[in-house]
Amino acid sequence: MKSDSISTIMSKDVVCVSPDQKIIDVKHIYEKNKFHHHIPVTVNGKLKGMISLIDFMYHIKGAGIKDSDVIYDELKAKDIMTRNPFYLTTSATIEEVANELGKGYYHAVPIIEDEKIVGIVSTADIIKYFLKGVSQN
Repeated sequence: MKSDSISTIMSKDVVCVSPDQKIIDVKHIYEKNKFHHHIPVTVNGKLKGMISLIDFMYHIKGAGIKDSDVIYDELKAKDIMTRNPFYLTTSATIEEVANELGKGYYHAVPIIEDEKIVGIVSTADIIKYFLKGVSQN
């Protein structure tokens, strides 16, 4: 069970932004219902950075919810992203990802195959996986 490939539980429909996208786009992604993941920043499918909700909130410095706030037009994804983010490959097991997330440094891990992002796994995904296993016993 824990040795299953991470690809069995990762979210495959990954919402990404490009480095030059304005952070108004990031705001709109976070406003979507039930969107809790970090947002990968990619160029031609290759991972260049990650934006967490904390990164976003820190950089908007009290801007309101109105899209017209000047900060949303001034900053781009590359200005607020964490560069060279941690990632794992599709060869990782569920246990390996759970161990990494359990360290508390990350809340989501992008999954890479052939240098391109193919999925993302959050702490919520891992919790749901283990709870499903517990309820089946």
